[in-house]
Amino acid sequence: MGTLSIWHILILAVIVLLLFGGRGKVSDLMGDVARGINSFRKGLREGEDDHRQQPPAQPLPRDDKDTVGR
Repeated sequence: MGTLSIWHILILAVIVLLLFGGRGKVSDLMGDVARGINSFRKGLREGEDDHRQQPPAQPLPRDDKDTVGR
């Protein structure tokens, strides 16, 4: 039960070939991940710039007569 038979090794080899087979698939995948991270960071920076450009919110004027329940 604790040993690997030839069938286990063959199944693992097939899975590895399916996942990592072919030339450059892993490097292409990692490049896509890196582009996604860079795009995410760029979006965060743009969101911060938009937030900084907006003036701070001002409180609404309040009358003491407008309180409800008193």
